[in-house]
Amino acid sequence: MESIGTWWMWGAFAAIVLSMLALDLLVFKGGEKHKVSLREAAAWSLAWVTVSMLFAAALWWQLDGSVGRAVANEKTTAFVTGYLVEKSLAVDNVFVWMMIFSFFAVPLELQRRVLLYGIVGAIVLRTGMIFAGSWLITEFHWLLYVFGAFLVITGIKMVWFAEHDPDLAGNPLLGWIRSHYPVTERLEGEHFFVRRGGVRMITPLLLALVLVEISDVIFAVDSIPAIFAITTDPFIVLTSNLFAILGLRAMYFLLADLGDRFSLLKYGLAAILVFIGTKMLIVEWIKIPVLVSLGVVALILAISVAASLLHTARRRQPA
Repeated sequence: MESIGTWWMWGAFAAIVLSMLALDLLVFKGGEKHKVSLREAAAWSLAWVTVSMLFAAALWWQLDGSVGRAVANEKTTAFVTGYLVEKSLAVDNVFVWMMIFSFFAVPLELQRRVLLYGIVGAIVLRTGMIFAGSWLITEFHWLLYVFGAFLVITGIKMVWFAEHDPDLAGNPLLGWIRSHYPVTERLEGEHFFVRRGGVRMITPLLLALVLVEISDVIFAVDSIPAIFAITTDPFIVLTSNLFAILGLRAMYFLLADLGDRFSLLKYGLAAILVFIGTKMLIVEWIKIPVLVSLGVVALILAISVAASLLHTARRRQPA
């Protein structure tokens, strides 16, 4: 797998990720019961975006000095595009998390704990999926066309089922867990497991965590092929994907009270998937520059957000 990432660049990236997670967990007590305020969520969101863009600037500076300005511009633009694509597609994941927490009646002060473990699990999962995907594409280049067709079909399905919420009660994995393990009737504070009468029981908080992890698997199947449409360099794919994921928890709490204002965003995300899938399918005949892809993704996002806000404002006007 060809990559611009040297051993020390991989090491620096791992150090940044581990340091930020340690800061969140040990200094800011990210795994403890705590209600995240809008101000705190905004501060963390800004912090994650800032760290991501500083990484992009450092990447450009390193590549500019080692392999030249042209490569530096290309790889940094690919990183920013991949970051934006992952960040935008993750918005749909945020809305699913809202439904999961509502279904299990998980209060805001406990959601932070669930999402911390969910993000850590997502980092491990996506790292494995990205390296596996990079190897498969290197060995079987035609898989890019399969990914492209899959993204187009997924985008069309997203439009078709835009008004349908997932059936959480009928989830087969939850049904299997409930039939094999005793589950408490209500939440037990911040505990995932409790003992009742000498029997170890799981709590609905653990079921919520399971669904959070399942939702990330589902969305990773969409978002990872989308980034491979931008670049097949595993260093760029992994760093852009994980930086977007690391800021996802803060973005969740920032959007938690605003979900109903973005009712048309799913259509924009569907359009992004169809565009990226089409880009992969026509790559042998028409090569769309990464900078153009970045502009198209940003434009679709801006239009869908503006249309959502306008639609919400009109809907709330008195008849």
